[in-house]
Amino acid sequence: MKKVLLILIASIFIILSGCQKKADVIKIGIAGPMTGDQAKMGTDFKNGISLAVEEWNVKDGVLGKKIKVIVSDDQHDPKQAVSVANKMVNDGVVGVIGHFNSSCSIPASDVYNRAEIPMITPASTNPQLTEKGYKGVFRVCGRDDQQGKVASDFIINYLKLKGVAILHDKTTYGQGLADEFKKFLGDKVKVVYYGGIVQGDKDFKMVLTAIKDKKPELIFFGGIYPEAGLLVRQARELGLTAKFMSGDGTIDPKFIEIAGANAVEGTYLTFSPDAKNIPSAKGFIDKYQSRYGELGPYSIYTYDAINILLTAIKEASTTDGKTVINKLHSMEFSGALGKIRFDEKGDVTVAPYVVWITRAGKFEEYWKP
Repeated sequence: MKKVLLILIASIFIILSGCQKKADVIKIGIAGPMTGDQAKMGTDFKNGISLAVEEWNVKDGVLGKKIKVIVSDDQHDPKQAVSVANKMVNDGVVGVIGHFNSSCSIPASDVYNRAEIPMITPASTNPQLTEKGYKGVFRVCGRDDQQGKVASDFIINYLKLKGVAILHDKTTYGQGLADEFKKFLGDKVKVVYYGGIVQGDKDFKMVLTAIKDKKPELIFFGGIYPEAGLLVRQARELGLTAKFMSGDGTIDPKFIEIAGANAVEGTYLTFSPDAKNIPSAKGFIDKYQSRYGELGPYSIYTYDAINILLTAIKEASTTDGKTVINKLHSMEFSGALGKIRFDEKGDVTVAPYVVWITRAGKFEEYWKP
């Protein structure tokens, strides 16, 4: 009898200890492509979040509890994104940083909205994400209608081109950006070719040959660096000398690595201004580079995103989703990127885009509208 009693007491102690341990942490979800051809972006996400969480946990976390990060791999697949979103909700996360791809963020946002869990994406730029009217969905980056306009202004007013070809990868992000670019060109520049490729394919010479026959002065691509790099390399192999331009999904060293430094020389990319020229970003950049090496394009956005979320939780004095969401809408945050405030849709009130150029195997800021 005594032995049974001891076992019962021990079991109760273990259960209570487990509950106590669970209560002593605040779970934050992070979602993106952690494996596969876009895993570099997922790694950048994790690195930016790790630095922020370390800084908070050294100071006893938030609300007196340590922060625990739940990392989920959506494999840049919309169905997988919904699956990991449901799993994170079931795991008890109180907020999510992600996803990377708009095609993942949009369907996953339905899950977070139903659960009243705030979601902040560092990188999903398709306008549809914040046009759905979900109060708990935010982004710290800009939108494709903003960068599409900058790209078109650059073509019309700076390069003064007459004819362009437009390609996209048929994803929510890629086609969305291509369509915004085309819309803002209007009747000022002739679109001599418009079409899509399949994300994940490796051989684009057939479509590039068709484009070559149209003799465009520039090829604009809406998509991510794996396909962009192959497109540029194969275009040069075919003797296609048209300029090349893409968006924020391409501005990563992997693009240069895939295309080759010679082939990629002189390509244009739309992205936000160089973080290295922002005084408030210096501390983060120094710490990041000493730990992980070269700064990823969205590492600083991820760092700010989780800091915004944790600051909102701290100021709200609760992890209750509705209360935290209201706080996110009402606060102004001072981060590595400077002052950030969200509008009623969850978009940042200031989202500047500029044009970058690839020179000598590196990206550099080139043109401001």
